[in-house]
Amino acid sequence: MQNYVIRNISVVNEGRTTVQDVLIKDNRIEKIAPNITVNGNYTEINGEGKHLLPGVIDDQVHFREPGLTEKATIYSEARAAVAGGTTSFMEMPNTKPAALTQELLEDKYQIASQHALANYSFFMGAANDNVEEILKTNDKKDRVCGVKIFMGSSTGNMLVDNYLTLETVFSNSELLIATHCEDEKIIRRNMEAFKQAKGDALTAADHPLIRDVEACFESSLVAIQFAQKHHARLHILHISTARELQLFGNMMPLAEKRITAEVCVHHLHFTADDYAQYGNLIKCNPAIKAPENRDGLWEALLDDRLDIIATDHAPHTWAEKQLPYLQAPSGVPLVQHSLPLMLQYVKQGKISIEKVVEKMSHAPAICFQIKDRGYLREGYYADCVIVDMNAPATVEKQNIYYKCGWSPFEGHTFPASVTHTFVNGHLVYENGRFDESVKGMRMLFDRE
Repeated sequence: MQNYVIRNISVVNEGRTTVQDVLIKDNRIEKIAPNITVNGNYTEINGEGKHLLPGVIDDQVHFREPGLTEKATIYSEARAAVAGGTTSFMEMPNTKPAALTQELLEDKYQIASQHALANYSFFMGAANDNVEEILKTNDKKDRVCGVKIFMGSSTGNMLVDNYLTLETVFSNSELLIATHCEDEKIIRRNMEAFKQAKGDALTAADHPLIRDVEACFESSLVAIQFAQKHHARLHILHISTARELQLFGNMMPLAEKRITAEVCVHHLHFTADDYAQYGNLIKCNPAIKAPENRDGLWEALLDDRLDIIATDHAPHTWAEKQLPYLQAPSGVPLVQHSLPLMLQYVKQGKISIEKVVEKMSHAPAICFQIKDRGYLREGYYADCVIVDMNAPATVEKQNIYYKCGWSPFEGHTFPASVTHTFVNGHLVYENGRFDESVKGMRMLFDRE
């Protein structure tokens, strides 16, 4: 394996930015120091004027394989991820077939081991009738990121609305429980009312009124009540409303929290005002809502009530997204552009680069207790990203790597760009070129 020394680069890590040399040897960061002398065969990279960040760890993606490979594959989406500076991902269970048994879960790990250019982990899926399979995951808590429960709308049979099932999982799971929280009864009630009022004239602009604030709040509240009752480790995904923020605290360090929350880049960027321009392209669950929600999410992100920034990357074909509102599927492809988007907000002065690293790299590592990743530390895996904060990059068809081939950011110019991505010390991406000779690793977890 090729070894590297990166010279005079601004290293962003653990709340500080310092100019250092960084030595990468045999998968790991060997040394970080102001001036490193090397002996032997090393490739030198001049990092002057650039920043070195720990690779992004995205705790919520849908890479669609197996079963929906016309939309995406683990190979295609992991490739897009590394081009955008995401070096590790945790993928959701609502594939076809859904990962509702230990055998189906391990099938996904097998696919990733052969095809993923990024590091990987997969959530065990929950349904109303697979409790026995879910609890077998307790024996794999050092090798599986968590259990995913859809406490709201989902594909197939993955909606968990049986309180006995929820009681059993929350009281017995030794893994982190990640939830999608939207109250299905409220959504169905709203949908019926809107259908009666507007019929086929429904559009994407109605989406946040159907999947409304109340649906999110009520479901999140129930999840938290279950977690508090059983002292479970709960992580609520993609918070989208200002009202839900009263449910989360910032009075203790992240490592001590039993209830944590994630915000996604599209809820930080778009608002309901954008449906006029993008329509179904930004239709997603939970919905992008009125502007006051985005304002609240930013405030809670910066004061640490929200712990992690992720994507909920969820690609669909362009043709599917052109269907009428009721037929068009929910989900947005985002994993290639999440870090460039957040660096845009750094350039605008809305968030510091150190805070971006905290929320996209450090916090996922703490939250999921990931072993030897998420930081630029000697001895840790060399998952790292070089970014040029002064190199604008325009999103165009030819540089969108998602299999679906489209992005809501097409035509947009980000003010900063990812130039190099290392995964386990392997330079997998450099200025638009990929070296696919080495695959990512299965993530491991430091859990008692």
